[in-house]
Amino acid sequence: MIKAMDINWILLRQISVLSIFFGALLGCITLIPYIGTVSFVFLICFMAPLVISILIKYGCLSLNSIKDSVLIGAIAGFVSYVGFSIVYVPISVILMKFFHLAANYGVGLMMQNANFFILVVISVFLGVLGATVNAFTGFLTFCVLDLINSVRK
Repeated sequence: MIKAMDINWILLRQISVLSIFFGALLGCITLIPYIGTVSFVFLICFMAPLVISILIKYGCLSLNSIKDSVLIGAIAGFVSYVGFSIVYVPISVILMKFFHLAANYGVGLMMQNANFFILVVISVFLGVLGATVNAFTGFLTFCVLDLINSVRK
């Protein structure tokens, strides 16, 4: 018989709120031309360590296993990219269609000619990519924190 999984809904809500907040914040920062590339790389790669460290700092999270860190990293990565897309894509489309301005020229050209379905597919694909990379960085965060805790003992 398969045991039902216990889900901590409060922790899931905290992870989601932090991820959406930082994703939306990076969505605004990515509109700045030269800083945008760095903030996008930060979004794709380092959202999980940020969320995990904040939750551990305030005592909301204690990482007990690698599985926990990977799962939290994947959730943080996907949800933060959704928050990023909700802010970045509409503002970029408005800037490109009405003002002919683009923070990133290639993205601007794509958004000028793409329909809604293509934008959703690209956003979901990049969200899954962000979830995968952040799952790995969540794993690395667990390893580093475990190493630090073992050195302190």
